[in-house]
Amino acid sequence: METPGLVVYGEAAPFSTALRSLVNNPLYSDVRFVVGQERQEVFAHRCLLACRCNFFQRLLSSEPGPGVPSPVVLSTVPAEAFLAVLEFLYTNSAKLQRHSVLEVLTAAVEYGLEELRELCLEFVGKALDVELVCEALQVAVTFGLEQLQERCVAFIESHSQETLRTRGFLELSAPALLPLLRSDKLCVDEAELVLAARSWARVGAAVLERPVAEVAAPVVGELRLALLAPAELSALEEQNRREPLIPVEQIVEAWKCHALRRGDAARGTSCRRRRGTLPREHHRFLDLPFKGPVP
Repeated sequence: METPGLVVYGEAAPFSTALRSLVNNPLYSDVRFVVGQERQEVFAHRCLLACRCNFFQRLLSSEPGPGVPSPVVLSTVPAEAFLAVLEFLYTNSAKLQRHSVLEVLTAAVEYGLEELRELCLEFVGKALDVELVCEALQVAVTFGLEQLQERCVAFIESHSQETLRTRGFLELSAPALLPLLRSDKLCVDEAELVLAARSWARVGAAVLERPVAEVAAPVVGELRLALLAPAELSALEEQNRREPLIPVEQIVEAWKCHALRRGDAARGTSCRRRRGTLPREHHRFLDLPFKGPVP
């Protein structure tokens, strides 16, 4: 009886090095890509991409015609990120950089490369800082990466004031901003959060060419105006007349809490203090049930 064969393995490093030498190498290349806004030309090998990734298998399924084939245009992925994806497909490894890892993560998600996606998520989790976290949160919300979203929100909760001052915060989409404004654990006072929300809405209004109040509409309902002192609420109301941001009805509800000296816990979170809420004299009334005027 013939004994079964034995699978033997050579050293992985020389094999990986040899394949890495083919990344973006025109030698024996049979497919060209034009990638990114910079329209950089990248060379690759059709059979390798197709056997490693279903996205490329579908993309490259048609046989090239005679003559020099036209390049495949991928304008949304930056060249650096695309080359990192190719390196992973050729060698099952990739060199990730902090400044481009989110672009590689985005490409990994779009191309269905789960292993590369997980490697990117692990890298991002270790690299999170004040400058990176809002961009990471935006990617997490866009692609439904719940664990990354939770990690980003937790980081921002602990570094709230610094994060609100970053460009990344101003560039968040409304769906990405919502989980922050709904958090009880933000280490920031409500007055500062209102200012940050106004700055965010102004940037969005300039980019989208829409009114500030229209841009802010999906998120301002999460601002807890009842936490502001009467003088702060009056100043906000006056500014809101000059530059509408918050619906008048929302400000009226905040005044109602002050007038009745009762919270609104039964109907939502508008009176619930956050971790960073500074104490004010009227806060001692906010935990009382909302039943009517104090005798």
